[in-house]
Amino acid sequence: MRPSVGRWKGAFSLMGTVTVRNLTIGQGIPKICIPIVAATREEILEEAREILSLPFDLVEWRCDWYKDIFANGTRQILTDLREILGNFPILCTFRTKEEGGAREASENQYLDLLHEILSDGLADLADLELFTLKDSLKELTATANVKGIKTIVSSHDFQHTPPKSEILRRFQMMSDAGADIAKVAAMPETPEDVLNLLDASREFSKNPDNIPVIAMSMGRLGSVSRLCGQTFGSSVTFGSARKTSAPGQFPARELKMIMTLMAKES
Repeated sequence: MRPSVGRWKGAFSLMGTVTVRNLTIGQGIPKICIPIVAATREEILEEAREILSLPFDLVEWRCDWYKDIFANGTRQILTDLREILGNFPILCTFRTKEEGGAREASENQYLDLLHEILSDGLADLADLELFTLKDSLKELTATANVKGIKTIVSSHDFQHTPPKSEILRRFQMMSDAGADIAKVAAMPETPEDVLNLLDASREFSKNPDNIPVIAMSMGRLGSVSRLCGQTFGSSVTFGSARKTSAPGQFPARELKMIMTLMAKES
């Protein structure tokens, strides 16, 4: 089922929205997501408490960083995070090693973990990798929909940036697979790579019937993409509390300050 679609007047167009708890993604300036990247339960919960003093809209638990993830699963920590974070939305992500994650996982381990995240219903959003899951993707987005969990279907390329036409194709594949939000992150080799990613985001987001997108150009060269989502249609940006989860992330406090200033000028 397609998420309910709203509309907002941004700097460039109208775009679809997705509501998670009290947060509407795709409305106003891009939402700030702070990743938790820590190895132990104690460190994870300590970082969650520290995040409460920072400007943010939602939190991503990168459970691939958790050293006991395959022994203990996600249930207890997601329960603990909910107690700490209250009504802030929680995105649960296991990033595979092939797409830049911290931990190796077999296909069965990855699938079993996703089924656990979705069946428990403790996370508000779940990340599903487009090319890793392939034929399992539609089944997982359907399961998430039944459980009331929004899905971010993602593609990460740490080697290069695909052509604009390929980025648009991936956004559409994600939408066709039942994603609530489509995400493409890629490493640029030239300034043109950054512009191609931003222009693909802008073009896809011009259609208010399309799902919201997250478009990230990584590294120092692509850092501008983390600031200008309101202009080019990217609905979420990632800022760090302690450790960054991807190259080019800004500290959350600086990110909020810069985006607020940019919004005042637009």
